[in-house]
Amino acid sequence: MHTKRRNRWLEEYIGRTFAVICGWLIVLITVTMIIFLAVKGIQSFTDSGLSLSDMLLSMQWDPNGTPPKYGALIFIVGSMLVSLGALLISAPIALALAIFMNFIAPKWFVSLLKPVLELLVGIPSVVYGWLGVTILVPLLREWFGGSGFSLLAGIIVLSMMILPTITSIAADALANVPMTYMEASYGLGSTRWQAISRVIVPAAKAGIATGVVLGLARAFGEALAVQMVIGNTIKLPSGLDSPTATLTSVLTMDMANTINGTPWNNALWTLALILLLISFFFIAVIRLVGPRKER
Repeated sequence: MHTKRRNRWLEEYIGRTFAVICGWLIVLITVTMIIFLAVKGIQSFTDSGLSLSDMLLSMQWDPNGTPPKYGALIFIVGSMLVSLGALLISAPIALALAIFMNFIAPKWFVSLLKPVLELLVGIPSVVYGWLGVTILVPLLREWFGGSGFSLLAGIIVLSMMILPTITSIAADALANVPMTYMEASYGLGSTRWQAISRVIVPAAKAGIATGVVLGLARAFGEALAVQMVIGNTIKLPSGLDSPTATLTSVLTMDMANTINGTPWNNALWTLALILLLISFFFIAVIRLVGPRKER
């Protein structure tokens, strides 16, 4: 009896110790990465002599020029345009799909739709990019002229990528609204659509907003698929059919062409730091939006 109790205590002690070590390890890795990225990112200003305004407000990116230029404004604007464009397309569709799954579709169809969404989430980004290059870019070239590599191609590919993420989170948020809300709305004489649009969706708006922000964060950080279809031209787009570049695309293209410690390499680290700060912003928004549901 004494041996059995001691073994149980040892199992609980070992399990608790292992869980605590894992928790602190992930915190340590994250903090180390942030510190490393911050140290490398500020070298453009401490070692290369760039100013913050030159980096953030200039549209001249010419690392091989004389003197070299490292303005990141085109990439920041390109990332914002392609991400917000993807969000404008995918968010309404995702909300409609979430409503359809929870209140309209028969159960057998929901059981079919959920695995499809999970499959879309799991498809690697390179596959989305390859499909975009093979199918979407030639279609855009035929419809609008030009090369087909454009801001619109990036928006469409990204909207496909973030659609299942937003849909899944919005569907869960709608499913967590108590059915008594719907029943009370019916009791007051509302139709199903009035109950959904005026009671259920507002009650789940915190969860829906969290899904939208997570989708936007994924769109902003996506690199490979966007790089494959957006054209990677260092200029501001004049329209949806114009090519441009993003923060992630210039990072993936230039990272292999630089030597550690050079101004060009330091500038790329600064672009990575900007991406990290933008990710922090999205996380802060999620933290502000999410807990309201629990209060």
